[in-house]
Amino acid sequence: MSVEVRLPTLLRPAANGKAVVTATGGTIGELLANLQRSYPAIQGQLLTNEGSLHRFVNVYLNDDDVRYLDRLDTRVSEGDTVSILPAVAGGAH
Repeated sequence: MSVEVRLPTLLRPAANGKAVVTATGGTIGELLANLQRSYPAIQGQLLTNEGSLHRFVNVYLNDDDVRYLDRLDTRVSEGDTVSILPAVAGGAH
């Protein structure tokens, strides 16, 4: 099935400048693997060498953080939207 994937500004150059792409897969892990195959320049920016999400990458299925669901095993369905967001940290007192 095809799912809409929203990319952050940092990943758009790797996806030919697109803010929204489509990818296929039954789980978040499959979807991200297929996304990396379609856009090889994204390789290494989402997943670690061990195959888990980088800690500075947040992935949302619709409005839910997949870290609080089944992580990469989270099931996706037709019509879902996946958003990839860089983690934001920092600040000064």
